[in-house]
Amino acid sequence: MKLPRFKLGRPQQIAGLLLLVFLGECLFVVSQQQLSPTDFRYARCGREMWERPSPLAGYFTTCGNLSGDGTFAYRLAGFPLTAQRLLLLASDRFRSPADRLYSGSSLNGSTWEAHLQLSSLKLLIHLPFILFAVWLGTGLWWVARRLFGNEGGAFTLALYILSPSVIASAVTPNNDILAMWGLFGLVYTAIGVAHAMHGPRSKWRPRLLLLTIALGLTAAAHLLAAMVGFLASFAVMLYLAERRRSAVMQILIYSALGALLIVFAFFAFRPSAFIYVFTGGSSRFWFSTFGVRQLFANPLNAPVTLAFALSLLLWAAIRRSRYFGNTAPLLVGLPLLFLLPTQTFMAPWIWAIPFLLTFVGGIFADAFETRYRKLFLALAAAILLTEATATLPTLKLLARP
Repeated sequence: MKLPRFKLGRPQQIAGLLLLVFLGECLFVVSQQQLSPTDFRYARCGREMWERPSPLAGYFTTCGNLSGDGTFAYRLAGFPLTAQRLLLLASDRFRSPADRLYSGSSLNGSTWEAHLQLSSLKLLIHLPFILFAVWLGTGLWWVARRLFGNEGGAFTLALYILSPSVIASAVTPNNDILAMWGLFGLVYTAIGVAHAMHGPRSKWRPRLLLLTIALGLTAAAHLLAAMVGFLASFAVMLYLAERRRSAVMQILIYSALGALLIVFAFFAFRPSAFIYVFTGGSSRFWFSTFGVRQLFANPLNAPVTLAFALSLLLWAAIRRSRYFGNTAPLLVGLPLLFLLPTQTFMAPWIWAIPFLLTFVGGIFADAFETRYRKLFLALAAAILLTEATATLPTLKLLARP
């Protein structure tokens, strides 16, 4: 399969600049933070997953069996530290015993006792989550640009990089940023699979593999996000597949089996720990307006709230705006605002942000093509300027004490 050619034109340069701004925002916030007990917990238990079995009999790690929390964030937080530890051990093999910097007793002893000998702890623990947020921003821009053109893609990405909720999620070890990344990728991969189903079967396989990986990684972050993504994928594929609809359920069943294997691998193929995924209550939820209040009642989100309200009004009033590209992210994102897990401390309203921003970007892109183009361009610029004015001076406040 040939890889698509990548052209570094003006749209890509603008997107790259915006993502660099986002990266700078996140790194600034991290520089103002102090390592917290939560950071140490994610890093310690993540390293235990990579390096050695749990010292507690009957438990996967010292954090327990993680029945109500995904393993993805733990492994991600612990991986850079484990990699650095292995590099230190490897480099010491080339030194004489008298010149070794790290004694075998310290690095080969307890998993976490060696943390004082590792460097750049704060950056290493937080950087993977920042990079996944940048990856999500790249995917968001790519989807919005494919659907709505250069202006729609740039406006959507600009809203994303200025969102205080996204920045706050990206600068702490957590599964929400990973569930948001996985769920968005899962739904739009399913859309890509549905389009590929109209072509020869040889073109299905790479996208089916991506669908399985996306579903598995989302489930490794949070089971509820994977369940929502599975249902959303079923709906969009059923709508788009048309004459191939009979194959949709078969594809999703095989993808779900592959996803279970991926989650099993995240538990190091230990059945005793893996079984808690189904018995720990991580998928239990109810409905609440808590997420709506968290997102739209935040004064820092006032410009985005205005943009979303106006987009919703235009979508309802103008028939030509109610096409699939605009409607699908709204129908996926809006219900997420009302989900409230009852057994975990997850925040599904954060998972909704990329979908809602895609919806806003699509509606504004349509408005840019009307005779009111100048008015909506000025309105979009005012929204971004107001959001930047509200968010950038408060970045330091997003850092935990």
